Amino acid sequence: MWLSNSSVGRKVVMSITGLALILFLTFHMAMNLVAIISGDAYNVVCEFLGANWYALVATTGLAALFVVHIVYAFWLTIQNRKARGSERYAVVDKPKSVEWASQNMLVLGIIIIAGLGLHFANFWYKMQFNELTNVLPNVDPQDGAALIRETFSSPVFVALYLVWLGALWFHLTHGFWSSLQTIGLNNKIWFERWKLVSNIYSTVIVGGFALVVIVFFVKSLMCGAL
Repeated sequence: MWLSNSSVGRKVVMSITGLALILFLTFHMAMNLVAIISGDAYNVVCEFLGANWYALVATTGLAALFVVHIVYAFWLTIQNRKARGSERYAVVDKPKSVEWASQNMLVLGIIIIAGLGLHFANFWYKMQFNELTNVLPNVDPQDGAALIRETFSSPVFVALYLVWLGALWFHLTHGFWSSLQTIGLNNKIWFERWKLVSNIYSTVIVGGFALVVIVFFVKSLMCGAL
């Protein structure tokens, strides 16, 4: 099959799944910003997106997209290393046009996976999974605002999340425009424009997530000072 047997096909799969995940991140970021405005409103959203059938279907779909994206990323990396052979050990000057993020996408991806595991443990496990299994009877799975306050009152979690978001920003700034280029939006006029759009859009997404972390951490400090 072309999508799996050719390098171009694998890059197309990576691009489409990546763009779909970016759309999810946009929704998730907007949802999290609600928590800053109103904890009650955020909990209404959490209740709507709890263990309902449509939320479970969406979660399964997202998991499938993420797994495919990661599998193809490792597949392409291994393929590229085999193609280069011993040349990858040669000391050469990297062209200025080659971005740092493009040279470290695998490392950034590993950091993102680790951060995602932490995020699952802090939120998904205590919310949707807990609602399905009641594994944590003392935790209200629909009180997402309380979980946000608890998690981001810890300086350790705040630091870990900010590092994770930093890696996500680098990954997105390169991955976004690279995906658009792969699917054919790569003419000379729009190439630099897509890179600019990618940087701005990625900054908005990651900035929104970081704002939630910082705001709740500052609130916890202010409450502790009272």
